[in-house]
Amino acid sequence: MRQIILDTETTGLDPAQGHRVVELACVEMVNRSLTGRHLHLYLNPDRDSDPEALNVHGLTTEFLSAYPRFHEVASQLVDYVAGAEVIIHNAAFDVKFLDAELNRAGLGPFRTLCDSITDSLLYARELHPGKRNSLDALCERYGISNAHRTLHGALLDSELLAEVWLAMTRGQDTLLMDFDAHDGQGGGGQGLAAFDASVLKVLRASEAEMVEHQQYLKVLDDAVGKPCLWRSLDPLPEPSGAVAES
Repeated sequence: MRQIILDTETTGLDPAQGHRVVELACVEMVNRSLTGRHLHLYLNPDRDSDPEALNVHGLTTEFLSAYPRFHEVASQLVDYVAGAEVIIHNAAFDVKFLDAELNRAGLGPFRTLCDSITDSLLYARELHPGKRNSLDALCERYGISNAHRTLHGALLDSELLAEVWLAMTRGQDTLLMDFDAHDGQGGGGQGLAAFDASVLKVLRASEAEMVEHQQYLKVLDDAVGKPCLWRSLDPLPEPSGAVAES
């Protein structure tokens, strides 16, 4: 499963008033693991940012003038999001800007470029009704440090959102109950959903840990006067560092 966490920074609040995207960032996750492969673009908007927007992202007109315009790098975005689920916080805002930029570039709406769009803000509101669900509030709720976030930046925000999304959806790839939607009590459903064990990280015991484990089992053996139940169910080989008892 390939997911893209996307964020933008803009010159203002409404593309209908001529405002443009000035920064675009995407972070890739495959099977709920960050791959380190990301897309990060600064864009020349050919206009100044509103003072309020400039206070948010700090990207000046002079700084952005050295970077390409959206239509010059649009193909990078098209290729990057192809076939993926794209996760955006307050997706309606970012998508309306992306649609406006793609239209100027002679391309179709953003939704046609990817497999699907998920709004993490709507998901958070369902999960935490009546609470603040901004990115900062969610970072605080899930114990994710954003102390280094003095200004909004698309790459940093997308990285933070990726961590928040993993925290909000933790457990979705394990023993999910997949009940029939027509059965309010869950009866007659399909039971536990399929589970892909390949997504789990396998940590093997070290030699020292195996020795310590054998010593603990001997304590149990001595306490009950016979081999403990653990040995009969799952006998383990003696580690090479263990010393045989005489």
